[in-house]
Amino acid sequence: MRPHHGICIGFFEGKGYSDEFVKNMTVIIQYLEEHQDDSFYLESKMDRICFACPNNVEQICTTAEKVARYDRLCLELCGLKDGSHLSWRAYRNLVVEKILKANKLQAVCGDCGWYSICEKAAQKYRKGSESNGL
Repeated sequence: MRPHHGICIGFFEGKGYSDEFVKNMTVIIQYLEEHQDDSFYLESKMDRICFACPNNVEQICTTAEKVARYDRLCLELCGLKDGSHLSWRAYRNLVVEKILKANKLQAVCGDCGWYSICEKAAQKYRKGSESNGL
C-alpha cells in the first residue's frame, strides 16, 4: 500500500474520481477492515488503489511527484521506512497518533484536492473523538 493511502482510506466517503474508483476503494477498505491484523507492505509505488485512479495513465502516475511527497511525509511522521511490513491496525493507529492527533495532516497533504473533506473529519481526532472511521 502507498503510505499516504493510510490517510485516504480513513476519510473515504464513497465519493471519488469515478464509479470504478469508488467501487475499487470500497472493496479495498472492506478487505482491510476484515483483515486488520494481516501484515502488508508500505511501499511508495502504485498499489491497488492506484489502479482505478484517473491519474494512472498506462501505469504512470501523472501526479507522481506530489504523491511521492505525501508518502515520504507519512513514513517520516510515523517513524517508518519504505518497505515497512506491519498490520493495517498498527498502521492505522500510527496515522491517527502521529499525523491526525498531532495536527500534521496539512503538512502531509494540504495541497490535495480532497484535503478539505479530510481536514474536517480530522478535527474530531484533535478534539479526542475517534468515531469517524480510521
